[in-house]
Amino acid sequence: MKDDKNQDISDFSALFDDVKPLNQRAHHFKQPVKVKQSVELNAQKVHADTYFSDLYQPLLPTSGPMKWINEGVDKLELKRLRRGDYVPDLLLDLHGMRQSQAKLEIVALIQASIKQQSLCCCVMHGYGTGILKQQVPMWLAQHPNVKAFHQAPKEWGGDAALLVLIDIGEQPHRR
Repeated sequence: MKDDKNQDISDFSALFDDVKPLNQRAHHFKQPVKVKQSVELNAQKVHADTYFSDLYQPLLPTSGPMKWINEGVDKLELKRLRRGDYVPDLLLDLHGMRQSQAKLEIVALIQASIKQQSLCCCVMHGYGTGILKQQVPMWLAQHPNVKAFHQAPKEWGGDAALLVLIDIGEQPHRR
C-alpha cells in the first residue's frame, strides 16, 4: 500500500517536472484617481442635461429687446439691467460654438458666477445664423439660478449679447 502511494506520487511529480510556476501579479481594485478637470466637465454636462431642454419654450418677447424676469424677482431689477446699472464681472463669448458647447459654457459661467459671488455676467452670442441668439435666452430662462436677463447696452454688445442677473444665494457678508 505504501508502495502504491509512493508510485502515485512519483508518477504525479514526473508529469509536472517541466511545469514552471506562474508569476503572481498584484491586483489592486481601487478606483483610478480622477483629474479635477474631468470631474468638473462631467458635472457641467450633467447640469446642462438637467437644466436645459431644447423642447421647452418659455414666454419670451417676440418684438423689442430680449428680456425675461423670473417670478418672485422685483421688476425694478429688470429695469436696472436695461439701464446698465449692473456691470458684468464675467464675460462669455459664444462666437463660433456649437449648441452643445454653448450649453456647457453657460452652465460653467453660472457656476463660476455663484462661486465668485458675481451678481451680473454678460453672454455674447453674436448675430451669425441666429441659432444661438434664439436658443441662449430659452436656456437661461430654464436655469433656476438666473433671476433675469435683458439685452445688453451697446457698450456690452447691444442686441448680440445679454446681461444676466444671477442668484448667488443669501450672502450676509456681501456689500
